[in-house]
Amino acid sequence: MRGPVKLEVWKMGFVNYLDALKLQEKLVSDRKLCRIPDTLLSLQHPPTYTLGKRRTDHNLLIPASELKSIGAELHYTQRGGDITFHGPHQAILYPIISLREIGLGARNYVEKLESTMIELSSLYGVKACAGQKGETGVWVGERKIGAIGVRISHGITSHGLAFNIDPDLKYFKHIVPCGITDKEVTSLRRETSTVLPTEEVIHEQLISCFARLFGYNTVVWKENPSLSSDHEEIE
Repeated sequence: MRGPVKLEVWKMGFVNYLDALKLQEKLVSDRKLCRIPDTLLSLQHPPTYTLGKRRTDHNLLIPASELKSIGAELHYTQRGGDITFHGPHQAILYPIISLREIGLGARNYVEKLESTMIELSSLYGVKACAGQKGETGVWVGERKIGAIGVRISHGITSHGLAFNIDPDLKYFKHIVPCGITDKEVTSLRRETSTVLPTEEVIHEQLISCFARLFGYNTVVWKENPSLSSDHEEIE
């Protein structure tokens, strides 16, 4: 089977969660109709809690009425997984790709997302690994550094991964992250002794890890795609 060739990367900066959700829905529809190539959204969100389709509201440890006082929002989604937090200083990737075209099943897809974050961590001397059975995401010992929650519709993916570069970890104290009790959340900043480059560099490294692991040999970058359609192609 022919492997993937081209990946279009949208570098979007900060995007409101609902705006990103609507964009994903449109891109999924376009990808199903082969109007666009495999596409990867790279962005950050303002402080936002999201729940997956299992609706595990009991894992939100703060009354929803108090979320505004801590500057956060709550949204329900159709992705898999439990409650999680998205916020500044977190690298988020939402792949809109055709699993059928690249010959991947759901489990292998999730494993490659895990490997993407594990490989990025290793660049900074951090030994991360996939969770044990029932523990989604990527871990450094007993501490979670990256979360995964995906949706697959007719072989097209949406939602994706969130890697903690240096978020405010206090936000995680208001939830049971991904429904797993008695475990901590950590960040690249906490785990590495290496001086970190700018977050833009780390985002690009994460994208490069993704593209390599999924076998893309051409990456087309779109800067601020909501404002401009210009792009640069990199072989």
